[in-house]
Amino acid sequence: IVAITSNRGLCGAFNSNIIKHCLSMQKENYDGKQVDFIAIGKKAQDLIGKRHTVISNHSHIYDALNFNNAADVAEELMHLYTDGSYDKIELVYNKFKNAATQIVTTEQFLPIVPMEQSTNTSADYIFEPEKAAIVEQLIPKSLKTQLFKAIRDSFASEHGARMTAMHKATDNATELRDQLKLTYNQARQAAITNEILEIVGGAEALNN
Repeated sequence: IVAITSNRGLCGAFNSNIIKHCLSMQKENYDGKQVDFIAIGKKAQDLIGKRHTVISNHSHIYDALNFNNAADVAEELMHLYTDGSYDKIELVYNKFKNAATQIVTTEQFLPIVPMEQSTNTSADYIFEPEKAAIVEQLIPKSLKTQLFKAIRDSFASEHGARMTAMHKATDNATELRDQLKLTYNQARQAAITNEILEIVGGAEALNN
């Protein structure tokens, strides 16, 4: 399972949702089977690594997030599958919907899931180069693009989650400030009222 999280916190439940989903998958879908994790992001390494095996960590990818760096990780995943180390690889990440909403998404990376054909076509095509050569080139590029897209989705979701978390923190701080200000004003008013009563009481005592 490839867990894609962020390197930093202060983004609400962004990272914890991924960790909970990964652990739930490990328990419910693969109970009794060997499940290892690959972390993309320091939070996945720190939180999952406490309980399970993390075979590699690619948190450095956020230092320069580009297609080439994502392609290197994708090649590592493809190698783990082709050499028989693992028979299934899945990606778990936050899919960006909008700034306030991120959807925890699971995508099968390998083996490739064939697309359902809705219509039967009997047209005869001429392939140049041959079909095998095209497939050998397109499949790795498609997998690299899939991983890069997932990481970019997660990266955008992280910023949205952090913006929402900071907005809520600002609202809570403003509400707390207003409550403290009201409490202070009430205490100050009570103190002033007591002083006035003492002055009036002292003046009346002198007059009597």
